[in-house]
Amino acid sequence: MSNLHVTTAKRTASRKAIDIVNAGLARRYRAEKRFRLYGIAAIVASLVFLSILFISIFAKGYPAFQQTYLKLDVFFDPEILARNSLTTADYPGLVKQSLRRMFPEVQGRRDKRMLYRMVSSGAAFQLRNMVLDNPDVIGQTIALWVPADDDVDMFSKGHIQRDVPESERRIKDKQLAWLDRLSLEERIEKRFNRVLFTAGDSREPELAGIWGAVMGSFYTLVVTLLLSFPIGIAAAVYLEEFAPKNKWTDLIEVNINNLAAVPSIVFGLLGLAVFLNFFGLPRSAPLVGGLVLTLMTLPTIIIASRASLQAVPPSIREAALGIGASQMQMVAHHVLPLAMPGILTGTIIGMARALGESAPLLMIGMVAFIVDIPGGFTDPSTVLPVQIFLWADSPERAFVERTSAATMVLLAFLIIMNATAVYLRKRFERRW
Repeated sequence: MSNLHVTTAKRTASRKAIDIVNAGLARRYRAEKRFRLYGIAAIVASLVFLSILFISIFAKGYPAFQQTYLKLDVFFDPEILARNSLTTADYPGLVKQSLRRMFPEVQGRRDKRMLYRMVSSGAAFQLRNMVLDNPDVIGQTIALWVPADDDVDMFSKGHIQRDVPESERRIKDKQLAWLDRLSLEERIEKRFNRVLFTAGDSREPELAGIWGAVMGSFYTLVVTLLLSFPIGIAAAVYLEEFAPKNKWTDLIEVNINNLAAVPSIVFGLLGLAVFLNFFGLPRSAPLVGGLVLTLMTLPTIIIASRASLQAVPPSIREAALGIGASQMQMVAHHVLPLAMPGILTGTIIGMARALGESAPLLMIGMVAFIVDIPGGFTDPSTVLPVQIFLWADSPERAFVERTSAATMVLLAFLIIMNATAVYLRKRFERRW
């Protein structure tokens, strides 16, 4: 009987243990399910907020890709053009003369100023370029589409409402009547805004473009790539393949990891103190911007390159050394080519970060107002993020949509660069 009691007790204890385990498993399964739901909810929330951000930027920015134009019958008056050289002639006078012919009833000085303000100052430059390219137009009357003023452009795009009191809008009632007349005569329309992609910065929103900032970013990134890529790879190869493991190399590794987390504006202060004040390099130049961004990008490239070198199996090294290759040959012909996809990925990510930086470049003067398109590495210029910063600080309503449009262009570049990094990793990555 005693054995029967012992067996029964053991079975009872076993059942209790199984029940406890099953109860715990059910609880853990519920916790795991909740955790999975929390993760899905976090991803959905992130996508929702990201979508709201992109939709907001797109909604504000896409109108900037169109610009309102007015059709004028311009008479290239020989008397006006003969008073000075063709370069310095009174081309604004030709525009005003054309407007007076179209609206002969406008007589008062104040009304004439309101009439003239409907046309952008860029119309005069358009006429000058036309005459300089083809002087035969002098003495002819030609119908031209010229850019409208930014207030007219905002009204045409619906950002200025006509049903509000005249004192609360920038377009006056008389100007509304003139615009209605131009619309009936089919002399006003919206066209693709080529100026946004072909011009530099301007005080006038309708004449402002991003091409100067794009070229400044290009020259700056070229300097950054030419310096950071070879130096970063060389440093990573030395630290991973040749450097002895001692306290000095440990100190270097710690400092590299720390530099990757340093705020970018610190590198701007370093560039201001060293490159501008000590070496006397030109302010607001892509050369200095590239040097500053090189210092900021190097830690990222070194860390990514070292991780790629570590991912190469030791058997590759041992096999190369076993057939008589030197350590340099082993690295150059075997390890480095196999690690190159990861190195390129890290480099592109570092360059994408450099493209989106503005704080270090503000410290070296690249926040200056630059109208001309830079033609070299030492010409004054700005970059796309700084251009966005400048436009965001402008009071005109037309600069709001151009700020969003420039942000869309910058995001497009960043998406392309990151997509390229992902493609290179997927295309050339080897799994050991």
